[in-house]
Order: sequence, then C-alpha cells, then structure tokens
Amino acid sequence: MSDLQRDGVIFRQATEDDVPALVALYDGAARWMQRQGIDQWKPGQKSEDHFLLRMKEGEVWLADTGGSAPVGGWELWWDDEPAWGPQPPVAGYIHRLMTDRATAPPHLGRAMLTHAEHRITRTGRTLSRLDCVATNPRLRTYYESAGYTVTGEQPLKDGGKGSRYAVTLLEKRLVD
Repeated sequence: MSDLQRDGVIFRQATEDDVPALVALYDGAARWMQRQGIDQWKPGQKSEDHFLLRMKEGEVWLADTGGSAPVGGWELWWDDEPAWGPQPPVAGYIHRLMTDRATAPPHLGRAMLTHAEHRITRTGRTLSRLDCVATNPRLRTYYESAGYTVTGEQPLKDGGKGSRYAVTLLEKRLVD
C-alpha cells in the first residue's frame, strides 16, 4: 500500500527496517504510561520478533512527520481470537496505538484511528474493533469519545507467555 498523507503526517506500512523504531516507540509509550500511573504496557514487553510477526500476520503502520524517527504507530489485525473469539471476517482489529509524546503533533492518536478505520473499510469490512485493559478507564473513555461502543469484556484474555488479564471490548460500525 502506498504512503498516505494527512495534515503533514505521512501514514505508511512499516517494513523490516522500521522494527527497531517500533520497539523504541513502544518502549517510550510504555514509559509514559508508567509515569502517568497507567498499569498497562511495560518497557521491553514487545521485541523485534513481535513486530516482525505482526507484519507477517497483519499490518503494522507508522506515522511520520519527516523527522528522524516515527511519531506514531499501530497494528492492524484481521482476526483477534484471544480477545473476541472466532468471528466472521467483518472487522479489522486495532492494536498498540502508540505515539511519541515528545514529537507527535496534537491529535495524532485520533488521526491514526481514522486512518486505520479507512483501511478497514477499503477491505470491505464494516467494523473496527479494539480492546483495552479493563483497569484503564482513561483509555476506555478515549475510545468512546472516538465513537467506539463497549460490547463486553473478556475476563481472561491470553496475552501470551502465560499472562491472562481482563479487557474491555469496543467496536465501531464503519459502514451503514
């Protein structure tokens, strides 16, 4: 998929060359969460292998403003059984929406959500789905303000490596 630009931000699919920057972006977002008292991501939790696998099984996107490093990124999956169980192919699943708080332009998170939603509709799917840790009401409120509706909770999502935690499930209808 070619690069797309919006308000000075270029959205492009990540390549293997971008993997170190993705790890740095994730770790930076995790450190910011910790400083805010948000117990969700931990620095070092997502390795280069994680992002390479996500590229192989789905899509990983970056937001660039022409600086030396990406200012944001996210993963777009085409199924998410650990959170949603088996589902028909009607949705795209947004994961790891992350920004560099020091360099990202205002409202980048919302612009990345919008780009992901447009990408989902271009595949013919009509729903955007995501989840957030059930103990993070601030993030839930953010997604609800972007038009997402809570559809339930998965009390024992398998996060890999034996970790299980509760997540709130949210979705947004993209096409009527």
